[in-house]
Amino acid sequence: MPDDMEWETAHAGGPEPESRPEHSCCHERKKHRSQEEYRNLINRLNRVEGQIRGIRGMVEKSAYCPDILSQVSAATAALNAFSKELLSQHIRSCVAQDIRAGKDETIDELLATLQKLMR
Repeated sequence: MPDDMEWETAHAGGPEPESRPEHSCCHERKKHRSQEEYRNLINRLNRVEGQIRGIRGMVEKSAYCPDILSQVSAATAALNAFSKELLSQHIRSCVAQDIRAGKDETIDELLATLQKLMR
């Protein structure tokens, strides 16, 4: 597994949003996102990543358990907010488009996804 610096170097900036079509349909199980949608999701993930690093730092510095747990709760809430935003965008774009096109199997996929999220 690469260390944090290798991962950041390999994934710096992610794919160029400009190179992707602006429409928001799903093709070959990939989602084409607008620049704004892409930027918002990445910003949310960057904040979660910062929180996780902060938690690791607290553990390394032998912080008091309730203080660490409080930060874990905040990171969990931030990750849940990311999931809600992503799910909302998915339903409004891919799911709605597939249903309009008569692809009822998308409903089964959505239900399976919701079951995973509710564990």
